Amino acid sequence: MNAIYFTQYGSASVLRYGEQPTPTLKANQILVRVRASSVNPIDWKVRRGDLKLLTGHDFPKIPGRDVAGEVAAVGSQVVRFKVGDRVYGMPNDGTGGANAEYALLAEPVAAFIPDNLSFEQAGAVPLAALTALQALRDQGQVLSGDRVLINGASGGVGCFAVQLAKALGAGEVTGTCSAENMDLVRELGADRVLDYERHNFTQDSSRYDVVFDAVGKSSFVASQHALRRNGRYVSTDPQPTTVVTDKLAAAFTNKSAHVLLAKERGTDLALISAWLQAGTLRVIIDKTFPLSETAAAHEYSEKGHATGKIVLVVQ
Repeated sequence: MNAIYFTQYGSASVLRYGEQPTPTLKANQILVRVRASSVNPIDWKVRRGDLKLLTGHDFPKIPGRDVAGEVAAVGSQVVRFKVGDRVYGMPNDGTGGANAEYALLAEPVAAFIPDNLSFEQAGAVPLAALTALQALRDQGQVLSGDRVLINGASGGVGCFAVQLAKALGAGEVTGTCSAENMDLVRELGADRVLDYERHNFTQDSSRYDVVFDAVGKSSFVASQHALRRNGRYVSTDPQPTTVVTDKLAAAFTNKSAHVLLAKERGTDLALISAWLQAGTLRVIIDKTFPLSETAAAHEYSEKGHATGKIVLVVQ
């Protein structure tokens, strides 16, 4: 099969497009003919070697955490899916593997693609939507009427987070983004929108029950004064020094600090699918690239200005 792969850590220039072995199907897995995938910040952080303590030095590595396509084969223990089904999900082997013509999904982490989504739209969903849902519902514990702030509300995770905060019952949702994306964030359901270049949410008088930093640009230390009593801060930045500092700082307050690494959970993805099917959630795509141009997609993502998701189309 053709795939994107790299044999050493480094810049986007280490990415190669070429033949790699088709993955071997296990009893509880489905083999997916990938039609669309995506680029998430975790992909280029892994490629750069930022997380090498977790990802190790076994090469080659195939990046990609979002799979959308058709079932090409099923393992002997699979009961929910059959060949030809439209499915999507996050690979749960910890190394990615989605930026290829074929990828594996364990049956428990896969879900059916909603009828009203194209493969390209579906390829934008799993990691970002699961991150937003688990950050707000599980770590942020959003309750009916809560005041919620989404930092980076126009990014891949942020676009889902604004919508999911409302779906979970938040009373007021505030989003931060650039001036050119403020109208979009309002359209997604935000009650208040702040231009981050002119307004620092950590330094004003507003207080929130939940602050979700969807872009990993803040910290609990910087954000704690924006939290109400018993407020919850959630970040997507797994940098060890920030995690330790935030946890220590939170230990001396009545507030909490959390870091979210999305779990490959099929039941959560099925819930997201229902919301997508009902129109409660919509998918925002910034740009699409062919799989062979994944290096360019990485470079674009690393600039940090994407509105919504960056999708890879697999022919």
